[in-house]
Amino acid sequence: MMNVLKSITVFLLAGLFEIGGGYLVWQCLKEGKPIWYGVAGALILAMYGVVATWQTVSFGRAYASYGGIFILMSLI
Repeated sequence: MMNVLKSITVFLLAGLFEIGGGYLVWQCLKEGKPIWYGVAGALILAMYGVVATWQTVSFGRAYASYGGIFILMSLI
């Protein structure tokens, strides 16, 4: 049960970092926001890469599951 909760938490955190980082970079490049938006977004996207390594399950299973969670978070 603890592994399931950890996996769900990591999925949600990774989704938040990927969506949030991408949004900040988009704001900088397309909406004319200050450069620090882009820098912050890039750092958050780099953290997404780190958070993804915290998964306890195999990469293939985690990646497939994350795809569904990411789509759901994007729609929300």
